Amino acid sequence: MRFPTLAIGAVPDTGVARAALATLAHFDLVLFVSANAVDQAVALRPAASWPAGLRCAALGAGTARALARHGLPAHLLAPPPHDSEALLAMPQLRELTGQRILIIRGAGGRELLGETLRARGAQVDYAEVYQRARPDSDTRDILAAWARGAIDVMTVTSGEALCNLVAMLGESGREPLLRTPLVVVSGRMVQQALALGFTSPLLAEAASDAALMAALITWRRATIAGEPE
Repeated sequence: MRFPTLAIGAVPDTGVARAALATLAHFDLVLFVSANAVDQAVALRPAASWPAGLRCAALGAGTARALARHGLPAHLLAPPPHDSEALLAMPQLRELTGQRILIIRGAGGRELLGETLRARGAQVDYAEVYQRARPDSDTRDILAAWARGAIDVMTVTSGEALCNLVAMLGESGREPLLRTPLVVVSGRMVQQALALGFTSPLLAEAASDAALMAALITWRRATIAGEPE
């Protein structure tokens, strides 16, 4: 059962992002935080007009695939768990004195990447090419599914999506939500889940479909092992 808790849309004013994308040739590295960042950036400046040889970095495999769809290679790909911390641990990003880096992201993203890259000597600019919002979705079907016992486990892939889920279901959905096993994709999300009231969030090894499936299989095997004969 799919229940989107994030809506992706264009930023109200694309002028700043367009200006940054117009100067791509001046950057040593362009870093994409998500597949949405790739798609929205290419919508503002078609990939065919991007400078040849421009070095691109991707946080996750999905972001790298989005780059490939547009004919752009990912020269750097964060290793599992495919997050900012994993990217920053790569040896290629340890010494950045004199380097110019453009981070393409959604409005209001985490500051860890930019702050750390600046501390390592880089000049960092941002192109915020999309914004996230909480969708105004009808929750009756999913609440009914919980009421009839049709939901055994759930996966959530971002902290913002998890907070939105809790808010969207409201007080009437809080109790069944918190008792449902939850699979998340980062240690930071584990801490968010605990703060929201989840008792034992499960951590997938990476933010990928394969890692989520592996975590679900592990969860199911554990539940079968604990079931009475």
